[in-house]
Amino acid sequence: MGQQASFTRMQDGTKDDWMIIAAEHATEFKTTADRFIGYLRGLEKITVGFAVNQLHHCLMTATLARRDNASDEEIVLALCHDIGKAINIPNHGPIAAEMMRPYISENGYNVIYNHQAFQGEYYYEYLGAPTDLRKQWVDEPWYDLAEKLVDEWDAPAFDPEFQPDTLESFVPLMRKIFHDKPMPL
Repeated sequence: MGQQASFTRMQDGTKDDWMIIAAEHATEFKTTADRFIGYLRGLEKITVGFAVNQLHHCLMTATLARRDNASDEEIVLALCHDIGKAINIPNHGPIAAEMMRPYISENGYNVIYNHQAFQGEYYYEYLGAPTDLRKQWVDEPWYDLAEKLVDEWDAPAFDPEFQPDTLESFVPLMRKIFHDKPMPL
């Protein structure tokens, strides 16, 4: 643990206190990608009834995107689309989208936020929900990417025999996308 500010209320902070805090924060600015990687590793413990754990699923989704010559951002979207399941499964899309929002495009944000509604085409009928939710966004600029993510990379990514690329192979790309853009304290 480094130096600490001396105040107990923000209103009492001095310039010296805030310089200590700023310096300590700066060391954390380099760890964002590592935190995302940690959340992905945690998905290995989550299966929730599927034939593969959620880490395998995410790696397979990203591998399919990579093999499809997707852009760097699209590969990271594919890799991290279910990262919110490390926190909450029913709300995983919005959670993942909010976690990634400072680092991805607005289109990427919308794709991740809404990807579960796009998936509903495959299984919502069994749960008594409408299967055509994706149609509401057909005119949005991100619709085609959401369709590609779900239909070509995500939906087919549950094969336990598939050997996906390793998480380590995606680390440089994650460091590129999840670089910190510090906001003022």
